[in-house]
Amino acid sequence: MTVGEVYGRLDELSPFELQEKWDNSGLLLGDESQRIEKVVLSVDIDAGMIEAAEENTLFVLHHPLIFSGLKRLLWSEYPANLLREMIRKNHAMIAMHTNFDQTHLNRYVFEKVLGFQGAECEGFVCRAEGKWEAGRLLKEVKTRLGLETLRIVGKKETIRSVSMTTGSGASLMDSVEADLFLTGDIKFHDAMKALSKGLMMADIGHFESEKYFAEALGAHLKNLPIPVIIAQSINPFGYI
Repeated sequence: MTVGEVYGRLDELSPFELQEKWDNSGLLLGDESQRIEKVVLSVDIDAGMIEAAEENTLFVLHHPLIFSGLKRLLWSEYPANLLREMIRKNHAMIAMHTNFDQTHLNRYVFEKVLGFQGAECEGFVCRAEGKWEAGRLLKEVKTRLGLETLRIVGKKETIRSVSMTTGSGASLMDSVEADLFLTGDIKFHDAMKALSKGLMMADIGHFESEKYFAEALGAHLKNLPIPVIIAQSINPFGYI
């Protein structure tokens, strides 16, 4: 296949035009006419992943490796050090970030991973109504996401509505109408604002909530005539 053929299928699945203005999804490395022999799906990319990949591999990532404008390419610095090796091995790279968040990833995590049924998904936010005992619900969320800890903002005994945004979604809290908002990267001032609004929040982690990207996308690429591999991204954070 060519990079352009895969790009076309991805664009049909989750149009790149849906990405946010600040995002950099799309074809980031390579050429549409470039022939590829394998597709690797991953949240991010690292040196070990590039080393293990064969030549003529297309990486489809969630996070754009090239995000903001590059003013220089120094081979000893990130991300130039990774790009150099990818170019050497004739790799190509496509990013599916905020477009895929809106069309697939948030719903997949909310329904398939966390188990919320009857979800309403609009933009980046998924929402479900029901009646849950707060402690049991949060314990279940923690277990399903494989979290060692769960940071909580606010306290409620009963939850009747839950909203969720994968990755970093605290900036969306003003549009959230729910008792509990699940998202990652909750900062101190986000927490203070949530307290003032009476909104309970739980920090489900950026990586931990988005690590299902490859799994969610892979289900739609089973009919490609070349192998599609799901790679295990590395969480840059450790816990002690």
